[in-house]
Amino acid sequence: MSLVTKYNIPGPRYTSYPTVPYWDEASFTADQWIETFRKSFKDSNGQEGISIYIHLPFCESLCTFCACHKRITKRHDVENPYIDTLLKEWEMYVKLLDDRPCIKELHLGGGTPTFFQPQNLHRLLKGILALADIDEHPEFSFEGHPNNTTVQHLETLYSLGFRRVSFGVQDYDLKVQKTINRLQPFERVRDVTANARALGYASISHDLVFGLPHQTWESMRDTIEKTISLKPDRIAFYSYAHVPWVKGVGQRGFDENDLPDAETKRALYENGKQLLLDLGYVEVGMDHFSLPTDGLYQSVLNKTIHRNFMGYSSSSTQLMIGLGMSAISDSWYAFAQNDKSVEEYTKRVNKGVLPVFRGHILNEEDLVVRKHILNLMCNLETSWQEESMQLSEIPDILERLQEMKQDGLIEIDENHLLVTEKGRTFARNIAMAFDLRLIRRQPQTRIFSMTV
Repeated sequence: MSLVTKYNIPGPRYTSYPTVPYWDEASFTADQWIETFRKSFKDSNGQEGISIYIHLPFCESLCTFCACHKRITKRHDVENPYIDTLLKEWEMYVKLLDDRPCIKELHLGGGTPTFFQPQNLHRLLKGILALADIDEHPEFSFEGHPNNTTVQHLETLYSLGFRRVSFGVQDYDLKVQKTINRLQPFERVRDVTANARALGYASISHDLVFGLPHQTWESMRDTIEKTISLKPDRIAFYSYAHVPWVKGVGQRGFDENDLPDAETKRALYENGKQLLLDLGYVEVGMDHFSLPTDGLYQSVLNKTIHRNFMGYSSSSTQLMIGLGMSAISDSWYAFAQNDKSVEEYTKRVNKGVLPVFRGHILNEEDLVVRKHILNLMCNLETSWQEESMQLSEIPDILERLQEMKQDGLIEIDENHLLVTEKGRTFARNIAMAFDLRLIRRQPQTRIFSMTV
């Protein structure tokens, strides 16, 4: 049996711990969230800065591979009311703080952030920045749809301090594009990349997805070669997460038989990875590559790389505020998620109430496990030598890892674990051995995508 077949099981992507299905929602309250929010801000006396994620959920059409929370509409009169609500929510958070916040990271995600007109994005961001200071070295980034990101979008966001942009490419093969309802010519991506570079964006990323319906190595190689010809600073090479059972996910636009099997899917990644490495990119964390000159790779060398609901970043803050429908906030001690519908989110904000509908308060064990999983997903190693990293379950965790050790995926000594190059593919599986909430309450139904 191949390692791919052996370890290709449903598992979390670990953008958080505990993962959302294992949050203790029953004992969570908004008041508890506010308490941890304030505590997290006070921990650093506001000096570390905060991160803000703004969820802009609108898209003009449905991409059938997408598992994000979104609202499909061609009506652009939704923009200003939604922005009004975002600004009210932000004001509520600022009023909870004793000092003026300093923004270190800000990310616009979606949905399609560039669905919004440039002047409306300007109004939103000026409103956010008016209530805060900006870090000396801010990390401002946004997700841009190549088909509708205009020069005006790029200029507007650049003028507000944005220096990173991520363009969703996915795949250039026309058959694949038609199947996932994402028609996007290479020329559009080429032009928008050139425009961003000409304006001075310091880091341009392209997102590719492997495992999509009808993908072959020939088409994948063509996509990667076209991508590399544009020399993006970063490439996110994501595994397609097939989760059609999740409510609201539009992944039924094709037949299951159109998807590559596990072995073929992994070959797409391994062949693509080798092509990227041969052409000068460096593998970072899981499913990410960068040029050696990019800040993300430098953060790997410095061991400052971080992973959260926004993915990998080259810096981190203890406090991350998620604004907008379905956005998740993280105080390190707790998670809180906003209402998933635009209507409910808007209604609660207009009542002057934080629109949090569920969350989780981390206990002492959660905090230690979280550190171990972050270490594995970011640095491919972890240690329990320090007392603060010890768990009574370490012997059981090591027992669960024995087979992976025998398969050459990890190396373990007395108090340290290192993921080998061979094991990098199976980082999620390795992290699962530390996931005590998953171990204690194995899901009875399918809730995660496949790990490989």
